[in-house]
Amino acid sequence: MSHLSNRFILEKADLALADLTAGGGLLQPAQAQKFMRLLIKQSVLLQLATVVPMASPKQQISKIKFGARVLRPGQEGTALGAVDRVKPDLSDVELDAKLFKAEVRLSDEVLEDSIERGELRQTIMEMLADAIARDMEDVAINGDTASVDPFLATMDGILKQATSNIVDAAGTPITKDLLRDMLKTLPSEYLRDKKAMRFLSSVDADLGYRNTLADRATVAGDRFLEDDTPVLYSGVPLQPIPLFPENLGVGGDQTAIVLCNPKNVHVGIWRNIRFESDRDISEGTLKIVATLRFDVKFAEEPGVAKAINVQL
Repeated sequence: MSHLSNRFILEKADLALADLTAGGGLLQPAQAQKFMRLLIKQSVLLQLATVVPMASPKQQISKIKFGARVLRPGQEGTALGAVDRVKPDLSDVELDAKLFKAEVRLSDEVLEDSIERGELRQTIMEMLADAIARDMEDVAINGDTASVDPFLATMDGILKQATSNIVDAAGTPITKDLLRDMLKTLPSEYLRDKKAMRFLSSVDADLGYRNTLADRATVAGDRFLEDDTPVLYSGVPLQPIPLFPENLGVGGDQTAIVLCNPKNVHVGIWRNIRFESDRDISEGTLKIVATLRFDVKFAEEPGVAKAINVQL
């Protein structure tokens, strides 16, 4: 690659990045929305969850529900008495976005290929979104403020947050009895729309249960072996999530399962997303740093069941 072509590449790259890094690197609202859409597209969990663009680093999620009976015997032309009137249960969940940074390096060869196709800006956005979405999913699932890993210790993920309805698999793999027990441990009010719920599991746990079902010498068993047919129990699909842990337990061969409506998982992303760039001459790379804040919370933690000590 000639010095002239290198120079041309750098100039074109600077022009392509100008709109991303203008104003100190803060993305314009339309750019931030596009980047969030790319993040969601690249993550299995984010596609299922409720993603909330936050107007500030802290944001309240208001919850309104009627937990008790609201109907009373009525009489025509007569209002209900004061003791028969019902107030909704009001509560809030606070999203408190934590600060994260991501760095991506693009070589001159990648820059050259992208510039020739006129896709540099899209290449940068997609590469960053892919890397960030993977890591967001990791901490959103496995985050634990008591972790020795500084990244995972930033916040508690959904596995740590699920504490109300626990089923201990006691070192056994996924079975229909385990899935039944998870459903039974949930308060019945959360089971009115089972079709919206999911058993969130690791990839290997899903494969193991799918293989068990495939052992049956039936047409249905063959379907689980040959096709990517969703596995359901009582109408609730088993949904494998790539970054669910598979190294838990003393032997490092256990996992956990979460049963919930995935829309109960709220992922808040602060809309102020920043891109900054610099060049490393000795490496021949363009460095791009993205800064963003996000948080994850269950809107209704009592509506979540978790199975622990699940053998792979």
